[in-house]
Amino acid sequence: MTGARAILAMDQGTTSSRAMLFDSSGRPLGQAQKEFAQHFPRSGWVEHDPEDIWRDTLEVARGAIRDAGLDPAQVAAIGITNQRETTVIWDRETGVPIHRAIVWQDRRTADICEDLREEGHADMVQERTGLLIDSYFSATKIAWILDSVPGARGRAVRGELAFGTIDTFLIWRLTEGAVHATDATNAARTMLFDIKRQAWDSDLLEIFKVPAAILPEVRDSDGDYGTTPKHLFGVPIPIRGVAGDQQAACVGQACFRPGMTKSTYGTGCFALMNTGSEPLRSNNRLLTTIAYRIGGETAYALEGSIFVAGAAVQWLRDGLGIIATAAETESLAQSAGPEQEVYMVPAFTGLGAPYWDPHARAAILGLTRASGPAEIVRAALEAVCFQTRDLLEAMRADGAAELETLRVDGGMVANDWMLQTLADVLAVPVERPAVAETTALGAACLAGLHNGFFEGLEGISATWQSAGRFEPRAGEQAREARYAGWRDAVRRVRSDF
Repeated sequence: MTGARAILAMDQGTTSSRAMLFDSSGRPLGQAQKEFAQHFPRSGWVEHDPEDIWRDTLEVARGAIRDAGLDPAQVAAIGITNQRETTVIWDRETGVPIHRAIVWQDRRTADICEDLREEGHADMVQERTGLLIDSYFSATKIAWILDSVPGARGRAVRGELAFGTIDTFLIWRLTEGAVHATDATNAARTMLFDIKRQAWDSDLLEIFKVPAAILPEVRDSDGDYGTTPKHLFGVPIPIRGVAGDQQAACVGQACFRPGMTKSTYGTGCFALMNTGSEPLRSNNRLLTTIAYRIGGETAYALEGSIFVAGAAVQWLRDGLGIIATAAETESLAQSAGPEQEVYMVPAFTGLGAPYWDPHARAAILGLTRASGPAEIVRAALEAVCFQTRDLLEAMRADGAAELETLRVDGGMVANDWMLQTLADVLAVPVERPAVAETTALGAACLAGLHNGFFEGLEGISATWQSAGRFEPRAGEQAREARYAGWRDAVRRVRSDF
């Protein structure tokens, strides 16, 4: 490997920290990964220890370089991608967090959000940020920390504290406090950033009671985020790319033209459609967000979130005990009786987009004496496909471009039966990429753009390769009948039924 050059991607997720090395063709060279502790101090509260995240990120970054057989001097740059919305506040002098990170899943500020909606702020917040008022985003988490830690609000106003999402905290640590910055995609998830003006919004700061003094500078996704000190890796390495995890996957999937869409199937599912240079406001409860900001040019996206995708398979394994491994679902689904019309609505924590019904609860409908594990497994996988169609139908209703193909990634896409079913439900070809780790790849691509490692967006597109294309096979009548059954099942679990 002598003389080889690579980009190091730091992929800091909700349950683990991972690092990967990629060459200029987008080929993985080495990787390392480590899970970290989840903290649940109360029902609905989810926290991470930022020190765990920092320690593990540094450890896996060094491990990935070793796994690739590279000298650190052969690493051209670092790209960072991160769990979005998760909130950290730390002391500018010491770099020590004043509270555990509050995770995007945390619901402790749900009542605050309800009060803000009742006060009439929802329209203005959506108009400026593209978001719906929800505890999912960072703004109310920031205010909660400042109001809950003694003396924190005063210190924040005096400029003694710094706020950041996980990318910003890692950049601060990687540069030893020299850089306090985030990228536009992460800023767009705070509920404090005007996505049209590309600036922090003073009205929103007042509404959410967030002092401007704690906010990071917002830079391009392929921007300059400083350089690591020599002692961390043996040589200084520049940090040249940052994006939130779903936006990084959008880049890794080379979704650079309006209408191009990626859908990631992990614990949940996130679908992002590139809508081009102008934000498209959703009237169907999707999110308008920033897909990326490269070279000062912003691309926008519509985003839909499904709370439960792979988590339904985990429940089949750990809750019902009808499978031992996720890999079993493919053969079981194939063996299900075709005449059985069983539906699962996996609303274990409510329904996400486009319903946003937190009080809906999961159900399995259409069971007969002939129904068994195979039919329930098939229903769980089909639910993921039907929910994806729900999102795409909402995007279509919002005036987005017609979908030509859907690019998919995440752990569930190893299941060929599910991808064929997805193509049939959507009546759109589905493509699985050759490099499955699209989130890390996207971070690497952004870092590589800055220094010419990748030759523009066209160069990134040229590295994208399909590892499987699934064409629709189902007839229209069968497809629409199954989807109508799904819509009826959803109606039955809604809280207003």
